[in-house]
Amino acid sequence: MGILDSKVPSGPLADKWTKHKNEINLVNPANKRNIDVIVVGTGLAGGSAAATLAELGYNVKTFCYQDSPRRAHSIAAQGGINAAKNYQGDGDSNYRLFYDTIKGGDYRSREGNVYRLAEVSSNIIDQCVAQGVPFAREYGGLLDNRSFGGVLVSRTFYAKGQTGQQLLLGAYAAMNRQINRGKIKAYNRHEMLDLVLVDGKARGIIARDLVSGEIQRHSAHAVVLASGGYGNVFFLSTNAMGSNVMAAWRAHRRGAFFANPCFTQIHPTCIPVSGDHQSKLTLMSESLRNDGRIWVPAKMEDAIAIREGKLKPTQIKEEDRDYYLERRYPAFGNLVPRDVASRAAKERCDAGFGVNKTGEAVYLDFSAAIMRYGKEKALTSGIKDPSDDTVRKLGEEVVEAKYGNLFQMYEKIVDENPYKTPMMIYPAVHYTMGGLWVDYNLQTTIPGCYAAGEANFSDHGANRLGASALMQGLADGYFVLPYTIGDYLSDDIRTGPISTESPEFEHAEKEVRERIEKLMSGKGKNSVDYYHKKLGKIMWNKCGMARNAEGLQEAIREISELRKDFWENVKVPGESKSMNQELEKAGRVADFLELGELFAKDALHRQESCGGHFREEYQTPEGEALRDDENFKYVAAWEYRGEPKDAELHKEELVYENIELKTRSYK
Repeated sequence: MGILDSKVPSGPLADKWTKHKNEINLVNPANKRNIDVIVVGTGLAGGSAAATLAELGYNVKTFCYQDSPRRAHSIAAQGGINAAKNYQGDGDSNYRLFYDTIKGGDYRSREGNVYRLAEVSSNIIDQCVAQGVPFAREYGGLLDNRSFGGVLVSRTFYAKGQTGQQLLLGAYAAMNRQINRGKIKAYNRHEMLDLVLVDGKARGIIARDLVSGEIQRHSAHAVVLASGGYGNVFFLSTNAMGSNVMAAWRAHRRGAFFANPCFTQIHPTCIPVSGDHQSKLTLMSESLRNDGRIWVPAKMEDAIAIREGKLKPTQIKEEDRDYYLERRYPAFGNLVPRDVASRAAKERCDAGFGVNKTGEAVYLDFSAAIMRYGKEKALTSGIKDPSDDTVRKLGEEVVEAKYGNLFQMYEKIVDENPYKTPMMIYPAVHYTMGGLWVDYNLQTTIPGCYAAGEANFSDHGANRLGASALMQGLADGYFVLPYTIGDYLSDDIRTGPISTESPEFEHAEKEVRERIEKLMSGKGKNSVDYYHKKLGKIMWNKCGMARNAEGLQEAIREISELRKDFWENVKVPGESKSMNQELEKAGRVADFLELGELFAKDALHRQESCGGHFREEYQTPEGEALRDDENFKYVAAWEYRGEPKDAELHKEELVYENIELKTRSYK
């Protein structure tokens, strides 16, 4: 076991990033045009990094498995992006954003990284406004803000319920400018299958053209992985169905440590599962919790009557409703962090108060907000003594202006009008805080291999606060990586082009081809989805919202057996030398079957509860997470040793000089 060096600069917290930028090496503009960088993944982190690196003068190659960077899963981030501009005048600051993020992550993230994130957050908003992102504005012309879980201020900038999409279009436009200049060469419908190391440094990738099936070699002086998270290890998640761990996992197999895989976020505001036929779940933005109140019936007989279809939620009197988040967490109410809200929903449903047929749903009710907004609108419109119907109509118009596309999406999926009937929601797998371990420069344990956005183990600790994923992805891509990668590339100004004809590229390509042939040669008893669904059920039942030692040990054994069966009996139809989506899925599921076991191993070793990692053995009498700062105040980074069971643990001790560690409370 080794101790990892995060390379966080010394000195006062607020000066670390400035000091670091002043001291690192730079590459002059004339030399940048002789240096190549590969960026894998073109969502917000990858797209912003590619555009910025190309604008600086580097030659950039981008790779994404979608037909266009506009398809990246970043578009699914609906609710907003955090920044400490304090437009509301409600006491926000860089320090407050830093503190909320550290606390929200249950004190399992680096102080230096998180403060830098808060520090550059305001620049992100300015950058995106300059790109034309249509953020909502208030009457005075300033950008509007709303609040998200885990904070007591309004710092979330938003574009209706499409914030991720609008931000991605801004990054995509910046990329297109560089594509037209010839500084970015875009490889869409390509998937990275391996990382190539030359003399211990990342010098390129092996990729597959997903249309022709051709295996290709691509070289560069550095490789940036910005390929998102691994939530689809659970099969059912809010992630796009194509989201996978392949790029990060293949780098892990080449020596990049994988950190905190068990830190996975369960989002409390998702449309409940309707049956085994489903292939993904749909997220209802956390922004809805600004105005929606979450409740279940207070009486068991009412919950049973609702499940049996004998009673409607609108028939439940106010005094017979249990607004359990407001009851349990009066200071934050419905805006507690996601992990807290998710566990509270599970507790109510496990106790028998769930409100759909499966008993796994709670209500998100907008009736109070509609009437409140309606009365305000009536007053400002000069309507005296409006009827309830008029107030409701006016209120619905206000809510539609704020959340209209989300309500429309819910109605299309569930076939119920959420303006008239409360939404039904339940927790689901969403974001992954774990990922490739990186230092302060965003470099993995492989020199020249960087990871940005959700692909790295992130600045979010054990739990991400809402609206912080977009902030981290764009901070990494626009304002961090373009500085720090130069420090590494300054040693390459005389290296010259990297040849793809070296033995290292030849060996990596040979291994990729052998792996594909092995996938194609299974006995053909079961489909890829058969194995993915089986894995997902193991993960959800034994590594999901609550975990215990017995279940995790069973999961490790069962996943290992399932992986063995997969390689012997999977059926991959078609050919490898043409378009073959089943082959694509097979490669991704093969990686999930390794990651899943490491995930369970990481959860088993971490004998505490923190954030999204909740061990049933370690909880307070009130059912809250019980941390063990004495023994587990570190990042767990795993080194690949062949089989997940053989992975070697390395630790990065977390040092808190500016924040006092406390029991996280939102009461």
